[in-house]
Amino acid sequence: MDKEGTDRCDLVSEDGKNTKSVLCQRCGSKVLCPGMAVFAENELFLPSMRKKSGLSNTEGSVDGDTLTAHWLVDDMFSFENVGFTKDVGRIKYLICADCEIGPIGWHCLDDKKKFYVALDRVNHE
Repeated sequence: MDKEGTDRCDLVSEDGKNTKSVLCQRCGSKVLCPGMAVFAENELFLPSMRKKSGLSNTEGSVDGDTLTAHWLVDDMFSFENVGFTKDVGRIKYLICADCEIGPIGWHCLDDKKKFYVALDRVNHE
C-alpha cells in the first residue's frame, strides 16, 4: 500500500481504533495488534528513517517530515515489538525492535501515556 493511497476508513474502526496489525515497513515485524491504538491527528516532526545509531546524533540540522496522522497508544506494554532511542532532549523516538529502523514514532518524556506511531512510517495488514 503506498503512502498516498492509504485509505484511512480501511484502517480505522468506528470507535477510532486500528482495524489491522501495524507492521515495520522494513522487516515486517508486528508493532501493534488490531484494536490496540486510537487514530489521532497531531503535528509531530520525525527525523528521516535510518538505523538507531544515527537517530540520537542531532548535530546540525536534521532532515525529516512533519506528520499529522498517528496511532496513539496509551501504554508502552500494548506494543508487540517496539524499541526506543536514547533521549533526544525530552523525546524518545520509537523504532522497530527487530531491525532498529526508525523513527516510526515519538514519545515525550513529559507524558508517560502518549506514544505516537506515524501511519506513514508503518505498514498495515
